Amino acid sequence: MKIEYRWAGYDNAKLPELAADLVRRRVAVIAAPASTPAALAAKASTTTIPVVFSIGTDPVEIGLVPSLNRPGSNVTGLTSMNIQHTGKQLGLLQELLPSAASFAVLINPGNRAGTIVTKDAQRAGAALGRQIVMLTADNPRAIIAAFAALKANHADGLLVSADIVFDSHPTLIATLAARDLVPTISFDRSFAEAGGLMSYGTSVANAIRQTGILVGRILKGEKPADMPVARPTKFEFVINLLTATVIGLDVPATLTARADEVIE
Repeated sequence: MKIEYRWAGYDNAKLPELAADLVRRRVAVIAAPASTPAALAAKASTTTIPVVFSIGTDPVEIGLVPSLNRPGSNVTGLTSMNIQHTGKQLGLLQELLPSAASFAVLINPGNRAGTIVTKDAQRAGAALGRQIVMLTADNPRAIIAAFAALKANHADGLLVSADIVFDSHPTLIATLAARDLVPTISFDRSFAEAGGLMSYGTSVANAIRQTGILVGRILKGEKPADMPVARPTKFEFVINLLTATVIGLDVPATLTARADEVIE
């Protein structure tokens, strides 16, 4: 069996042609792991070749499938729903920083799910009585620039939304956050393991593994139309107390008591 790999290099505009090339090659299945833009490009490229996605938002809301239980077409996959936890993550930041006046939220402007995050963040900010500053980045250099904007806006904390660009650079984001003494929460535990302060969400690595399992089931004869979209059953809350010490922050015992893992 041969596996064809395609990578857009952070340029989502290349995704439709990359997907079309795979269709021309008549591949058996197209897998689009950990990327909403890639999943949408793959769906748009074919109505016959099976497409398997893993994304962090609601696939019905963005038009990937008409129903979670009955996809009904050539597209299925799994959703971690990490995008939907914006309010929960901002709530954790507020519990950590009760006197904060504003929080920044980092999104990828090329990811359609960013619109959902923006709406959820503004709604949560209003409920918490906190100003929300939206920041954008779609590559490593833009991430560095976003931290400069964060500093200029005097945001008290940062939420890094679910996106493959951010998940690919946890050490960069953790290093910048530590340098600027910005308490930061992200969606994947790899961020906390790389030196980030906190993470809350499902495992991206496990989602990618599950994508491979779904591809295998299709290659063995199952039809995507009959395969319900898989959903997470476990969410992990990780706190890195070493990082808290570095940035001079005392983490409330109420947070550490609820954490699934505390890195010391």
